[in-house]
Amino acid sequence: MKSRFVFAILFLFFTSGNLLNAQDKILNVWEGIIPGVIENSSIKEEIIQTERGDRTKNVITPTLSVYLPHKEITNGTAVVICPGGGYGRLAIPEEGTAVAKWLNKFGITAFVLKYRLPNDAIMKNKSIGPLQDVQESIRLVRRNAVEWNINPDKIGVMGFSAGGHLAATASTLYNDNVYEHDKTSARPDFSILIYPVASMQEEITHGGSRENLLGKSPDENLVEHFSNELHVNENTPPAFLVHSADDKSVPVQNSINYFLSLKKFNIPSELHIYEKGGHGYGLAENGGSESHWTETCINWLKMHGFILL
Repeated sequence: MKSRFVFAILFLFFTSGNLLNAQDKILNVWEGIIPGVIENSSIKEEIIQTERGDRTKNVITPTLSVYLPHKEITNGTAVVICPGGGYGRLAIPEEGTAVAKWLNKFGITAFVLKYRLPNDAIMKNKSIGPLQDVQESIRLVRRNAVEWNINPDKIGVMGFSAGGHLAATASTLYNDNVYEHDKTSARPDFSILIYPVASMQEEITHGGSRENLLGKSPDENLVEHFSNELHVNENTPPAFLVHSADDKSVPVQNSINYFLSLKKFNIPSELHIYEKGGHGYGLAENGGSESHWTETCINWLKMHGFILL
């Protein structure tokens, strides 16, 4: 009797561990030398504590944290997640780790991208550093699709705030040759943009994100190039967007303008604007109306066949 009780406890321990889907592994995004890197021993990656949680700064080596869903429910869909933080830090716990575990519940393989933050001290061209990282991450996932039981035609990108800008940039500038690469496509098959900084246009952008990425007085051509609503075309992947009307950090016009550009080219897309919520709520577990975005997102993924009904 005692042995059966111990066996039951062990069974619950191991199966619950599988269902919780702890991080399976951490991969370096790059093999060998990172494109455009400037060696600078004075810059060190660090994690700082803020009122809103841990934040990662000064990323030197970009990584992908792999979260595999339980093998019995995996459905072949994958998402590369870009946490936000104004291109100055990364809100990995609530806009990365928690999101990956949520996606795992629906059979989606999740990859949390710890991307390099723009910094002239460690990058020859800081404006393309994050784009290099997300492009290579999508290619890395696609190259290893068989190993991770992923359909190479069901790889999406997701981003929050400035991470939403990076995800939108990955969705519009995926053909930009920002580093030497193989023939693997960097185009995501869909995007999920949560209160994104979609544009670098001064009247609607987030000032801190723009300055960190492009500098204090960027050339207008650079501003135009990284304003994603201006680069949507017939090949831009479908998008699901979420924003709150009372967002005082990133104006809701970012999502509206990107959505309207998608509709101009008849790209399947869905935009949800909530009355309240502000900014930076992640999975929005506070009970406000914006808390419904996760359920709505899952329904959108089901509608497009990324989650099996």
